[in-house]
Amino acid sequence: MSDMAKIRREGMRWNLINTLNKFRPYTTPEQRITEVMQAIYPDTTMMEVRRELDYLAERELLSLDKQPSGTWFADLTRAGIDIAEYTVDCAPGIARPVKYWAE
Repeated sequence: MSDMAKIRREGMRWNLINTLNKFRPYTTPEQRITEVMQAIYPDTTMMEVRRELDYLAERELLSLDKQPSGTWFADLTRAGIDIAEYTVDCAPGIARPVKYWAE
């Protein structure tokens, strides 16, 4: 695995959390999430977004509603909101920037 792939994967995880935090309180469809990720990483695929959403769901940072139609919807959990708002430490695997501003 290359360092660039790791940087991209962990950066995308942070961007997914941050994106879902901005969309709160609305449940967000994967198409909208993918559009935002493609603005950051132009070659993003829906499969890549789904893989990282699954990773974050396994860590209980977001909940996924996988519809029978094939569409996925995502919502941050309380733990995901805490990560987005810098109220808890962020475990490895997510490239959350260091908080440099004062509150």
